[in-house]
Amino acid sequence: LLEFSLGKFRYFKLTRAFPEEAILHHISSNVTFLIFQIHSQYQNTTVSFFKTLLLNASATGTDRGLVFILQPEQNMSTWYLETADAEPVLNVAIMLSYSERDPIPGGCNLEFDLDIDPNIYLEYDFFETTIKFAPANLGYARGTDPPSCDLGTGRDSRWRLQYDVYQYFLPENDLSEEDFLNHLQRMAEVPQVTANAIKVVTLTANDKTSVSFSSLRGQDVIYNVIVWDPLLNTSAAYVPAHTYACSFGAVEDNCSSLGFIFVGFFFYVLIARLTPIKYDVRLILTAVAGSVGGIVLVAAWWRFGVLLLCMLCVGLVLGFLVSAVTFFTPLGDLKIFRDDAVFWVTFSCIAIVIPVVFMYCLRILNILTCGFTGSYSVVLAVDSYVFTGLSYITLNVLRRALSSDFHRAFTYEPFQTNDFVILAVWGMLAVSGITLQIQRERGRPSFPPHPYKLWKREKERRVTNILDPSYHVPPLRERLSGRLTQIKELFQKEQPAGERTPLLL
Repeated sequence: LLEFSLGKFRYFKLTRAFPEEAILHHISSNVTFLIFQIHSQYQNTTVSFFKTLLLNASATGTDRGLVFILQPEQNMSTWYLETADAEPVLNVAIMLSYSERDPIPGGCNLEFDLDIDPNIYLEYDFFETTIKFAPANLGYARGTDPPSCDLGTGRDSRWRLQYDVYQYFLPENDLSEEDFLNHLQRMAEVPQVTANAIKVVTLTANDKTSVSFSSLRGQDVIYNVIVWDPLLNTSAAYVPAHTYACSFGAVEDNCSSLGFIFVGFFFYVLIARLTPIKYDVRLILTAVAGSVGGIVLVAAWWRFGVLLLCMLCVGLVLGFLVSAVTFFTPLGDLKIFRDDAVFWVTFSCIAIVIPVVFMYCLRILNILTCGFTGSYSVVLAVDSYVFTGLSYITLNVLRRALSSDFHRAFTYEPFQTNDFVILAVWGMLAVSGITLQIQRERGRPSFPPHPYKLWKREKERRVTNILDPSYHVPPLRERLSGRLTQIKELFQKEQPAGERTPLLL
């Protein structure tokens, strides 16, 4: 038997063989409903009103809760807790009380199984994380009928309620169970949520009770919704939900395993949208396509010296990164850019304007691109071992290109310690690389002649100038044959020289 006190968290372990009963005594008469919520890091637990589980009287998950409507004179309530997991589950739970003036989270539920559902339902994939919740209802006194959910839309109905959606980020790359349960306590009650979390958006009763965010794999994010009654100035919190945007138990998408530019990017977008090929195969094909594109571009420069085409590709790479950085700022979450047409036109204009601006100083364009994108590749390499949000600068653009629904996702992510350190490293590498190249290239031609032209010029010179020592150099085939002969002689055994009998005079 687990005894609880109002507003106090309690830690305990659940096992499959030993279900628990939670009880609360001495409930005040001015309390009209209770919310019991239980949380675990990644293992499912079940909370129920009865020992026998009923679909409309129980909830199962990592973050689940139930609303208990109190009857007149009732001063005690009971819940039943269990888990189907084979391993013991560490949980933290709390009971919260509300009065008749407070709105009831999930009180007008028509979508989910519970009659009154205060839970936040969370889904995620590679692109976005989506939370859904049931609309709330107005509070009411014990022993009275609840207000109608669909009768009228005036100021006296539940349509006056507003919903503030909050987001709370744990420290980067922190998968600790203990830390998660400690941080979760900051997201259960209204005062703690408003003090510690970031308010993302406010919804009215006319809006759809669903919000999407950019998925941050391996980053624990806790979400909660505060329903507010502007007429009575009262509020209540839903049951917070969390996700790492990965699975602790899966082999491929696990949380512990957290991978060219020009041709590779467009080829990956093409095969991802038009074919059902698996992720690993896509990466291999993208690497092949990127390598082929790079070889073709280098071959075009080596043979024909097509400088303008090469610099156009270089400029577009820099423009792409500059545009991606621009939309990684809060500018990217502006409502106007949720329209795909507006976003892609603006993104393309920023990307194209970079090579246009530097068209008459191509050497500077090449140096800036090498310094800026080369140092960013270090950021991506570091992200393979230490989580940093800076990798989402380009990843969010890729997601926008691949998913038709990503435009609705909020992409905000606060800078944490790792981000500031990696940002400083990125800046130092970029500045030092650009400065070194400018100093090294000072006084030299902007671009040397292409290699084929140099090779042809050298060949003609050797043919016509017999005084040049290189004129008398044997052909390549003879030189290789002679070199192979010398190598073979090194491995041949010394042959006996025959009989060595001294002569008799």
